[in-house]
Amino acid sequence: MAISYRKLFQLLEEKDWTTYKIRKEKLIGQGTLTAIKNRTGGLDAKTISRLCEVLNCQPGDLMEYVPDKEE
Repeated sequence: MAISYRKLFQLLEEKDWTTYKIRKEKLIGQGTLTAIKNRTGGLDAKTISRLCEVLNCQPGDLMEYVPDKEE
């Protein structure tokens, strides 16, 4: 996958957002959370906007483009 959400998980940890709190506050749905952790899915614009609002950040603070390695 070309988009990495490593930055998002680091930011959530820094701001003490546990998986439980993320689900309870409906910040990210369980299916979406699982998909981005497993690198099988991504976030839609509405979710990115909500994350930026709640975490007081910019989209680039949540994700980054990582080119696929050519073999």
